[in-house]
Amino acid sequence: MRRALELAREAEAVDEVPVGAVVWETKTGVILGEGRNRREEDRSPTAHAELIAIQAACKALGDWRLNHCSLAVTLEPCPMCAGLIVNARVGRVLYGADDPKAGACRSLFELTTDSRLNHRTELIPGVLGEEAGHLLTEFFRARRRKS
Repeated sequence: MRRALELAREAEAVDEVPVGAVVWETKTGVILGEGRNRREEDRSPTAHAELIAIQAACKALGDWRLNHCSLAVTLEPCPMCAGLIVNARVGRVLYGADDPKAGACRSLFELTTDSRLNHRTELIPGVLGEEAGHLLTEFFRARRRKS
């Protein structure tokens, strides 16, 4: 999660919403993919940190199945990213701050643990959540001051 927070700070430095994500092989700890929000830079609504990290991990493995991998992300994944997590069969998700407006792991929806879907992931919320939440709060506070 520390590396995900570093990536979130990199996103903030270029005026992106500060979210970072890291995918690693659970048993070995080898990092397979990293990402940070790039929606403004890429001019793409899909350029979320999780999507970028998962794509990089799949490329590194040469496989789309990430059952034996963990994903750390600084903010609870949105519905798009939670759907990707299920479809990529990520084995475990750790996230920092809850997202009461768009969280799809437990705040608004529970997509990653829904027994009706073909895959469920182990979910560990609140990892360095205070630090991740503070980063986001300060980012949006500064943005409102600029407006």
